[in-house]
Amino acid sequence: MNKTSFRQRFRYKFDNLMSKGPLAMMALLGLLSLLVVAFAGALLWILHIGPEGESPLNFVEGSWQSLMRTLDSGTMGGDNGWPFRIVALIATLGGIFIVSALIGVLSNAINDKLEELRKGKSFVIEDNHTLILGWSSKVFTIISELVIANENHKKPRIVILANKDKVEMEDEIRGKIENLKNTKVICRSGSPNDMMDLNIANPHGTKSIIVIAPEEGNADPLTIKTILAITNHPERRESPYHIVAEIKDEKNIEVARMVGKDEVELVLTDDVIGKIMVQTSRQSGLSIVYTELMDFDGAEIYFKEEKELVGRTYAEAIFAYEDSAVIGLQYASGGVKVNPPMDYTLKQGDKIIAITEDDDTLVIAKQKNYTISEQSITNLDSDKVIAERILMLGWNKRGMVIIREMDNYVGQGSYMKVVSTFDSDKADILELQRTLKNIKLEFQHADTTAREVIDQLDITSFNSVQLLCYKSEMDIQDADAQTLISLLHIRRIMEETGKDMKIVSEMLDLRNRDLAEVTKADDFIVSDKLISLLMSQVSENKYLMRVFDDLFNAEGSEIYLKPMSDYIKPGEKVDFYTILESAKRKGQTAIGYRIASLVHDNHKAYGIVVNPVKSKQLSFEKMDKIIVLAED
Repeated sequence: MNKTSFRQRFRYKFDNLMSKGPLAMMALLGLLSLLVVAFAGALLWILHIGPEGESPLNFVEGSWQSLMRTLDSGTMGGDNGWPFRIVALIATLGGIFIVSALIGVLSNAINDKLEELRKGKSFVIEDNHTLILGWSSKVFTIISELVIANENHKKPRIVILANKDKVEMEDEIRGKIENLKNTKVICRSGSPNDMMDLNIANPHGTKSIIVIAPEEGNADPLTIKTILAITNHPERRESPYHIVAEIKDEKNIEVARMVGKDEVELVLTDDVIGKIMVQTSRQSGLSIVYTELMDFDGAEIYFKEEKELVGRTYAEAIFAYEDSAVIGLQYASGGVKVNPPMDYTLKQGDKIIAITEDDDTLVIAKQKNYTISEQSITNLDSDKVIAERILMLGWNKRGMVIIREMDNYVGQGSYMKVVSTFDSDKADILELQRTLKNIKLEFQHADTTAREVIDQLDITSFNSVQLLCYKSEMDIQDADAQTLISLLHIRRIMEETGKDMKIVSEMLDLRNRDLAEVTKADDFIVSDKLISLLMSQVSENKYLMRVFDDLFNAEGSEIYLKPMSDYIKPGEKVDFYTILESAKRKGQTAIGYRIASLVHDNHKAYGIVVNPVKSKQLSFEKMDKIIVLAED
């Protein structure tokens, strides 16, 4: 075995010392600096040296003079006497090589620490905050909604953890959201599915956690891994988490439920958007109602246990509020039912679900003297399920959800034509025909952006038009551009023919949604903004997901805009209590109305009024609508 030299051993120990980081380097250089100062001070003291014409310096004074020269080489410029100058030069050279190196290391260490803080790696010392994990265009809508929801809260906090630079996140938020009001947004950089990074955002002190799926790539496995990192964390809290997570593919929903159990509410993106597209394409103005219920600006859905209503029926409960609209019940067992049976008797622990302005406005009316105008009530049912013609331009996997869901609503003998620029899914679309009861499907391979193709389709012969993006064949911007071109062609045909049609378009990028927006209630742009609104609502109350699941389900009670003449006689002055009574007799819950003369007035919400004051006198015309919760 070769014997190591002193130089090798010294270099090895020096390398080990350097590997310990800036603190070890600062300690070594600091020690060397002290040795240089002490050596110079001792030399002056032992040799009785001092500036020329002055008495010799003692050790303390000599060390001080040496220290001044190590810190500032210009100090020795006024020294007199060569013995003193030689010692001062030694101290100055030590300062140039050793103390300067120490200052440089110290400066770099401070810069590195500031850079680390800038990157957002410090622990978040917050409690009862909303944590957003992940980054996409949905973030801005979610933050905007939470800011509104937090207006009545004390020191609300939103923490964001994402694989993105902290400063970039902060700059984008400032650029997109002008006023955060009393809410503070804290950004941190890190992987949401890494336990070490997750600890930075303090998930164990959260009020709620929102998991946003990445916009590109195989998003669901990452979402499931993030849920697992929270629920299986070795330092997890004892109380259950309130997690809202976005899942894109239905086949992953069971695994996500198995991982999250009762602690997670899952939003199946394609399923929700598909169902909304179907329902809004069939009913004029329904899109406005959904937007009103999903955002925090205006009336919202709240839950409240009312001991005063225990022992009374649901039919009695809907009349108990003057300026809140009851829509259903949350049973003591935790189950939710929209528009339950009118004869159901409320039990201890049951909660009222109602639309109201704020949680403090859900109050039982003190004045309960109202008169039902019996002579104004009618008992008609003009709505009939009829065969419809539906046109779908464009295609992606949401199309399957839309066709299956549409089949639950339309009458037998309905016809749907799918036109796509690509024919890769033709076989799957035609195979779907086997499972349909009411719709006959036809597929056409053609360019959906070509005006001549759209003209040949005879657009005005269809009851509704659905425009889907080519998500799998193009990038987001190109797909949205194709949809936008098709939409502009259809709008031009509507202007030329003077015919209003129900159009529901899908936009992938929220910024493109603004480009396509128009002032027509029946020209609705569906985008991930709806998912953002839904996730924001559920993050404030997990049971809201069950309410919307019930509303979106074809087998439960849904929102309908029905002819006013089915409930009351046209032209008669009535209050909303009378409308409520008329709907109750049909097993329905009335929650609002639509004035036909205002359908084109976007400043008046296109005539939609949700949760009206019940005692206010109203007069309706024949074309007006009543908004109800009903099973059909």
